[in-house]
Amino acid sequence: MRKLVLFLHASLDGFVEGPNGEMDIGWVSYDADLEKHAQEILSTADTVIWGRGTYQMMHSYWPSVPSNPSASQHERNHAEWIEKTAKVVFSTTLEKVEWNNSRLVKENVEEEINNLKQQPGKDMVILGSPRFAHHLMQLDLIDEYKITVSPVLIGKGLPLFKGLKEKINLKLIENKTFDSGAIGLVYQKVR
Repeated sequence: MRKLVLFLHASLDGFVEGPNGEMDIGWVSYDADLEKHAQEILSTADTVIWGRGTYQMMHSYWPSVPSNPSASQHERNHAEWIEKTAKVVFSTTLEKVEWNNSRLVKENVEEEINNLKQQPGKDMVILGSPRFAHHLMQLDLIDEYKITVSPVLIGKGLPLFKGLKEKINLKLIENKTFDSGAIGLVYQKVR
């Protein structure tokens, strides 16, 4: 059975977005180590799960990277990966999704995720979409949490965990320390 994996960057004080809604910008200790770490995580997935906002943000940026002369090799590689990867967008307000290999799901989130888990293939990764991730946490649908913690305190913003109604037991299955001081944590849900 495929797993649903949450992959997010967080500040040490537990925020995934800054106070003005910024994700990763300026406070994530992103360097070559974290690029390699992200590539390793994404190599285990063949499907991206997004909410509306992250889909729109990603779609406005990544398709333009291959023709951008100032894009790094890492950005070009990621753009190629994301172009060919299946993208499932959950939104009640979007009417359509137009990116290659994308499909829109407007209802029955829990049923759709459980159906996706039963399909053959690699894991599915929630890449960003922290608000949608909160909803999936509340439905207890996330199997692994892959969190990169940056050595910074941002004081306020959107918390990594929000609105949980029940305790979710986790087991630490991997941890890495990066030269930047960031820590990569992988927790698996205890069944």
